Amino acid sequence: MLVIFAVALAGCALTPPSQELPASYDLGPLPRHERAQPVLSATVLLPDVAAPSWLDGPGIVYRLVYDEPARLRTYAKSRWKAPPAALLSQRLRGHFAAATQRGIVTGDDGARADYMIRVELEDFSQIFSAPGASRVAVRARSSLVNVRERALVAQRAFSFERPAPSPDAPGAVTAFAGASDELIESLLEWAGEQLHAQRQKK
Repeated sequence: MLVIFAVALAGCALTPPSQELPASYDLGPLPRHERAQPVLSATVLLPDVAAPSWLDGPGIVYRLVYDEPARLRTYAKSRWKAPPAALLSQRLRGHFAAATQRGIVTGDDGARADYMIRVELEDFSQIFSAPGASRVAVRARSSLVNVRERALVAQRAFSFERPAPSPDAPGAVTAFAGASDELIESLLEWAGEQLHAQRQKK
C-alpha cells in the first residue's frame, strides 16, 4: 500500500500544472454608420496596413512613462487575436466597403482600382502616466496614390489618443477600438475630400 501511495504521489509531482491560456481580443464588431450617400465614388485599393517590426506580434504593447519610458512591454495574460496591423486592415476595409459607391479591392484579388490608399501604422500602444492612469495612442501615415498615373496625390499623418477606462488590458482594448474607429473615419473623410478635389480638376 505504501508503495502504491508513493507512486501516486510521484505521478502527481510529475504532472505539469495546467497553464491558463492568455485572453485574446480583437477590436470588436464594426459600428454601424447610416450614410445618406457614399463618401467615395472611385474604386479604391486597400493593401494590408504596414507596421514597424515591434508591432508584428499579437502582444498588447504598453509603456510606463514613469519607469523606463523607452521600454516596450506586453501583457503576459492578454493578447490580440492577430497583430494590430491585421486587425486594423480588416476594420479599415469594413468601413470603406460600406462607404464607397464602386467598391474596394485588395492586393490579392488582382482587380483594377482608380486609387490606392496605403496606411502605415506608427504607434499602437498603451501609455501609463501613473500606475492607475493610462491612455492609448494610435498613430498612422496615409498616402493616396493615383494607380493609373502612379503618382502620389496626397499624404497625411493621423494621431489619436483615448483614455483607457481601466488601467489594464481590457481597458486598453476598449480605448484602442474607439481610437481605431476615429482614425478610420478621419481617413475616410480625408480620402473623400481628396478624391472630390481630383474630380474637380478634370
